[in-house]
Amino acid sequence: MSASASIFPQEQQFLDAFQQAVDEQRFERLILSQYKGELAQLEKITLRVISLQNEPVLSCLYRYKTQDVTKNYPLSEASAQVAALLQHCRQANLLTLDEELQLKKNKKKAMLTLSKNKSASKDGAEQQGHDRIKQRYVDQDSQFLQPLGITDAKAQIIPSMARKWKQINKFVEICAGALEQIQPAEKPLHIVDFGSGKGYLTFALYDYLAKHGQTPFVTGVELNPKMVEFCQHVAAEAGFTQLDFFQGDVRTYNPEQLDVMIALHACDVATDFAIHTGIRLNAQMIMCAPCCHKELRPQLHSPEVLKPMLQFGIHAGQQAEMLTDTIRALLLKAYGYDTKVFEFVALEHTSKNKMILAVRRKEVTEPDTKIMAQIEALKQMYGIQQQSLQRLLENELVDQDRAGCRC
Repeated sequence: MSASASIFPQEQQFLDAFQQAVDEQRFERLILSQYKGELAQLEKITLRVISLQNEPVLSCLYRYKTQDVTKNYPLSEASAQVAALLQHCRQANLLTLDEELQLKKNKKKAMLTLSKNKSASKDGAEQQGHDRIKQRYVDQDSQFLQPLGITDAKAQIIPSMARKWKQINKFVEICAGALEQIQPAEKPLHIVDFGSGKGYLTFALYDYLAKHGQTPFVTGVELNPKMVEFCQHVAAEAGFTQLDFFQGDVRTYNPEQLDVMIALHACDVATDFAIHTGIRLNAQMIMCAPCCHKELRPQLHSPEVLKPMLQFGIHAGQQAEMLTDTIRALLLKAYGYDTKVFEFVALEHTSKNKMILAVRRKEVTEPDTKIMAQIEALKQMYGIQQQSLQRLLENELVDQDRAGCRC
């Protein structure tokens, strides 16, 4: 729709303000509502500028009654796209970094209202109070959040789920950063989430990538059949056509292709089975949050000098945990992965807060001998006879029953 078309002066002012905000990089988002065009069941459209393959694009989220659809347009076409959509909407809200412009119209008149951006003011107050900006990677009005119990009917975070909401955003933030480091794929990524549970993180990652023009194939693997059925239903309602859920675990699900392997809070050696699956299938990224480090603790014969420290039970458990995850991280490095071990979320939000993140840098036919020597030195120092991930990588048989245990 061109500026020469028959529109209200206020409407043209609104379009000019939108273009100016984009040009000056003050644009936050645009919400078009009360749609009266030909697209059936379209409730509203939310527009943002995102980076796609290092290029800014206009991302348009079309919110229908039963699903969300995302389309991306070159930034050079942003003004024309907004003008065309605005023609069929009776209300539009433009939010910039410092102000909000609201347009309301009917067939006879249009009204333009300017006010301060309340959310920007609130974010500013939070930044002063907490000395940081709280960026959200998951849109709070995303349709899948309500059936998962994160938001209510008005898209407000349910107070009791505030910690889970923070955890979800942190997870997507970590994933988004790591995915920027892997080789860009010509085809959609294949992602497997072992132990997906209710699917909080599975849905969030799929939604984030889809809205950034990278709709992946995602499979959530979960033992509980009722949970699988529930997640399948939510995925269908949200229109997530490339998101699927499989009843099983790391022992029974064998993907043919795997680009990203996720295993959060997989109990005991289930983490080792998951990492082995990722390495075996040359996954570009492996992300684990280990849980219940039971395997090594009975084997440990700590050096005599450490005995005074380890008389306190909590320290003995922490030692087993640190040693287990150190061996896992070193094995990943030995097999060609850049590996980091860090805190996932603050302890106030969950006790299972350690993350192992590995990004493949090279393909190897044999593990790095220097790193393997470091592992053997650690095992000898602590009297460790066996560690499941190492045995799996060396094609030894491992007790699979332990990989299916629950916390």
